[in-house]
Amino acid sequence: MEPMNLPVKKLDEKAQLPECAYEGDAGIDLRSLESASLAPFERAAVATGLAVAIPEGYAGFVLPRSGSAIKQGLSIVNAPGLIDSGYRGELKCILINLDAKQTIRIEPGDRIAQLVIMKVENVRLLEQAQLSETSRGEGGFGSSGTK
Repeated sequence: MEPMNLPVKKLDEKAQLPECAYEGDAGIDLRSLESASLAPFERAAVATGLAVAIPEGYAGFVLPRSGSAIKQGLSIVNAPGLIDSGYRGELKCILINLDAKQTIRIEPGDRIAQLVIMKVENVRLLEQAQLSETSRGEGGFGSSGTK
């Protein structure tokens, strides 16, 4: 499969270009441009020093890194963070420390999140008096059980 070209602009000379840890990874690691200290349950928008030009018909989704989540409790408040194709400003990650006891220290260059680019459909809403029936119907919030 041919890779998509994603234009990236460094907004700061200290910014590091994102990259995949392994060939074939869906997530592109984003690195912090700045130092930050997150006390338990504290949140902060952490700069990457980068802007991207996501092609029309696609969107960027900023997700937590699983290793940082399990080892430190580092997550993203609005997971996934959405980057629309028309946005050209700086990528910032809205991080949160979910560890109840330990402060998380972030240094410049630390991998803090991952960016996944996905195709999205252009949707036209059609108001309807009735929707089609399904076997699930209006069941939600645990309607399928736990086993």
